Amino acid sequence: MRIILIGPPGAGKGTQCQKLVEHLRVPHLSTGEMLRAAVRSAAPDSLLAAQCMEQGLLVPDQIIVGMVTKRLEAQDCRKGCLLDGFPRTRLQAETLDDLLERRAMSVDGVIELFVPRDELVSRMLARKRADDDPTIFSKRIASFEAQTAPLLDYYRGQGKLASIDGLGSADAIFERIKQALKRFKRPPSGGRR
Repeated sequence: MRIILIGPPGAGKGTQCQKLVEHLRVPHLSTGEMLRAAVRSAAPDSLLAAQCMEQGLLVPDQIIVGMVTKRLEAQDCRKGCLLDGFPRTRLQAETLDDLLERRAMSVDGVIELFVPRDELVSRMLARKRADDDPTIFSKRIASFEAQTAPLLDYYRGQGKLASIDGLGSADAIFERIKQALKRFKRPPSGGRR
């Protein structure tokens, strides 16, 4: 299965991604991890990516799309993957659909972890991570809300979006996600891979 997990900063995507990767037995494609690795290795475009990340801005599409395209072509992604942090805009979603379609593949489903803004701020203040400056965190949430609303509409229009209540224990949230996954199961034969 090819599943996209979408949620604002602080929604608990990291925890749910770990559970999903084990459940689905597919690779976890985290653009955040890819970007941090690119910055550490001083890869091309890593300076621009680092500047965007430090300011809480989205990294330009050409950098993200290039990284994801390369990763999707790897052997371990042929039967599926969990995309985390990509796509973040409707343009990225359309690019991903085109990229997969050229390989006779498609996105099977999109899971949105919905958490109210005041809860996100409370979580950020409680976890006290070095990269959780309140000003930058607020920019990240605002950027997510502005960029991602059209993306959710895009997948809702395709019938591929499941919005999950992101409040409660990690296990309770994961049970909701597993129920949503049942909607996305592919038929045993025929159709796209």
